[in-house]
Amino acid sequence: MIELGVNIDHVATLRQARRTYEPDPVWAAVEAHLGGADGITVHLREDRRHIQDDDVRRLRDLVHIKLNLELAATPAMLAIACALKPEMAMLVPEGRQEVTTEGGLDVAGQQPALRDAVAQLADAGIMTSVFIDADPAQVDAAARIGARVCELHTGPYAHAFHARGRDADAPAVREELARLRHAGDAIRAAGMRFNAGHALNYFNVQPVAALPGVRELHIGHAIVSRSVFVGLREAVREMKALMREGAA
Repeated sequence: MIELGVNIDHVATLRQARRTYEPDPVWAAVEAHLGGADGITVHLREDRRHIQDDDVRRLRDLVHIKLNLELAATPAMLAIACALKPEMAMLVPEGRQEVTTEGGLDVAGQQPALRDAVAQLADAGIMTSVFIDADPAQVDAAARIGARVCELHTGPYAHAFHARGRDADAPAVREELARLRHAGDAIRAAGMRFNAGHALNYFNVQPVAALPGVRELHIGHAIVSRSVFVGLREAVREMKALMREGAA
């Protein structure tokens, strides 16, 4: 059954706007859990613009569902992951000037370093995921470095969906969905788990949830945005209901 990982980075973004103690990302994780989330995702960035080290430590100690830690493949970040031992660590590209992650990780161009990172995480008992574009060359490279999970970057699909008037039948939207489907098939054929995420929301999520074999969707901004009006538990419930309806 398809699962939902809720990214709570934006709760920390709101807190850091005032450099204070609220809202607490750990409280958000509990609310997401009570709303039906299957996991919690956070991105510990090198510039610590939102999630802080103490947040990750407290989440590791207090959250009773899966913790997915997004991180750049740097020695410092790998050491943090190996010490905290989240259920999954997802290697992502990271740029200081970007507002959010702008594209998939170039696994094919960084195979030696990423193979070492995956091995280090695996030795610590951590399942390793890579965030990649829906590109067969990147899927093949992910398999070669030993990744157990590939999360496909759904941003191009989401942007096409919005630009074409939220018409799931628009040719550009169908083309992006086909790319995701073919890459998902290749991921599963290589024996890896197929996850997806980025820019998914309440209007565009169902076609992605319907892709064959997709295991988890990781969604943050849309859920946290909706929670301003309906509360986090309800926002999570609504998203999970849409995902399961789409998958069915």
